[in-house]
Amino acid sequence: MFAIVEAAGWPIWFLILASIIAVGLIVERSIFLRANYVSPPALLDEVIKELKQRGVSDSMLVRLAESSPLGRVFAAGLKNIKNPPEAMKESIEEAGRIVSHDLERFLTTLGTIASISPLLGLFGTLVGMIEIFGSQAPTGGNPAMLAHGISVALYNTAFGLIVAIPSMIAYRHFRAQVDSLTIEMEQQAIKLIEIVHGTREK
Repeated sequence: MFAIVEAAGWPIWFLILASIIAVGLIVERSIFLRANYVSPPALLDEVIKELKQRGVSDSMLVRLAESSPLGRVFAAGLKNIKNPPEAMKESIEEAGRIVSHDLERFLTTLGTIASISPLLGLFGTLVGMIEIFGSQAPTGGNPAMLAHGISVALYNTAFGLIVAIPSMIAYRHFRAQVDSLTIEMEQQAIKLIEIVHGTREK
């Protein structure tokens, strides 16, 4: 592995750093954006059951807010349970925007890595081409420098694509997942408002 890095030249270190960051972000988002964590399927039923049994309490709101992103949205709405539906809806929308922002965290960085990795590969390719041309002399070319320049050019191009392709796939996947989870949370929040104010049966 070190021999490949050495053959690719110093420009490869930018791509190695980008790949490490990308892997870290992909792992972190994969753990955080689990549907069962963000929007637990049984949470609405549990909240309605507890409301009917004990009503809203501070301990319930704290527990909800700490349980999951959807719980934070529910907790924001239930703080205004005695107010008109419009006030409850506004507080839920405000909390929803904050939660949605948290779901999208780091995705811009991941998308940026996917976009710039081919450019970093191209930069390494240009460095390799410069070395190739630098190896040419009136008395003849230097085979070692020529070979090294070709290695730098090809390895950096390949590494740039190797980093960019998985990063872009992960970025697109996470964006779609965030959109899906946001819609699911909106639907759950609307159900909560309607059930609490008696305009909808469970």
